[in-house]
Amino acid sequence: MKKTLSTQAKEPIRLRSKKLANGNLFLYLDFYRDGKREYEFLKLYLVPEKTKADKIKNEETLRTANAIKAQKIVALQNEEHGFTVSGKSKIKFIDFMVVQAKNYEERGSYAYAQSIRNSIYHLRKYKGDAVTLRQVDKAYLLGYIDFLNTTGGKYNKSLSDAAKALYFDVVVIALNKAVKDEIIPTNPAHKINYKDRPQQGEATKQYLTFEEVKALVATPCKYEVLKQAFLFACFCGLRYSDIKWLEWGKIQKIKSGEMQVEIKQQKTGEPLYLPLSANALQWLPERGLAKDSDKVFALPHVSTVEKFLPIWAKDAGINKHITFHVSRHIKSSYPLKTRNLQRLSA
Repeated sequence: MKKTLSTQAKEPIRLRSKKLANGNLFLYLDFYRDGKREYEFLKLYLVPEKTKADKIKNEETLRTANAIKAQKIVALQNEEHGFTVSGKSKIKFIDFMVVQAKNYEERGSYAYAQSIRNSIYHLRKYKGDAVTLRQVDKAYLLGYIDFLNTTGGKYNKSLSDAAKALYFDVVVIALNKAVKDEIIPTNPAHKINYKDRPQQGEATKQYLTFEEVKALVATPCKYEVLKQAFLFACFCGLRYSDIKWLEWGKIQKIKSGEMQVEIKQQKTGEPLYLPLSANALQWLPERGLAKDSDKVFALPHVSTVEKFLPIWAKDAGINKHITFHVSRHIKSSYPLKTRNLQRLSA
């Protein structure tokens, strides 16, 4: 059954959905080009809203889909009227950033996609959603720098130097992409002196101690699969993107009788053959009747992961800013990953 989502009759492109056998709705664009009907499938899905997390995920998915639709409308009108760069630059800056986040997430760069979303949060607070790419000039960017220097984060704490530098750099990279896509002629950030840009300062890498890992083992998490995946990462060192896409068929028994992960890494594309310790193996979910092509960890959306991971860490008495990437930074990590160690369990 096809359904039109939040669209007006006069819009040249409609966002539609179709129900799948599993109850999900997949989203696509429906439009006419040169008198011929065309469809563009977005690789975006709405899930049945059984929990608050499902509702949050669907809202974010719809924002992404509508941002893609808005860009497509501008692009289609440019084609019809023969507009060049100046016409394309009417695309909303926030819409462009939302699409960039989706593109990075599809490539497995989940941490950077989240950095873009964090930047979008501050850009919306700074000037709202209506600013077009054409309106993003030197003055806009200098104002954004001032805003980052005076605003607080999502939890009303002052932004760190590293965060301010990251959120500005994300914007610069997005504008470089807009130039490459011939949406704007030049990047206005290039007109800003280096000394006027946010400086990262001395970065402090977060890490977990052996005792903190033991505390996490002993502490319940609202999402058990999140706990399993994070501790599995602590004991083997895999990136979040590789764990998210890890399939049962990629865990193989080798001649020595040990189990190892055999994958092509999402970030680098390089093959990886990683023996698994007993500590890592104990955090694998029960396979049951899962096929080789089934995912090992049915993780929730990355926004849910980023929300509940710090809550779990706080419950464990850990007063650090914990992201999934921290699982790869364990102080004295050898004891966690060696195969000759008594099992660590709750």
